[in-house]
Amino acid sequence: MSMSTYTVVGMTCAHCVNSVTQEVSQVAGVSDVSVDLPTGGLTVTTATDVDESAVRAAVEQAGYQVIEPVSSVATSSLPLLMANGRGSGCGCGCS
Repeated sequence: MSMSTYTVVGMTCAHCVNSVTQEVSQVAGVSDVSVDLPTGGLTVTTATDVDESAVRAAVEQAGYQVIEPVSSVATSSLPLLMANGRGSGCGCGCS
């Protein structure tokens, strides 16, 4: 298993988090998705290598933007590196 951490900008509410989680969860090979709203951190857990462009496209499909991946680490290399970022406006249109 491996984890990749990204920073997503544009999320400001729980609906935003749910949209990103739902879209990224549908990427082939993804086994878990965790999104941290305050930091914009997106952690993707996979059993096999996953095409980063597919993750990026899923986030964009949800209406947000990915900044360059922060890190890719094997689960044995935890603790997980966290992304630093902030939403810059709600992509879901609720605010």
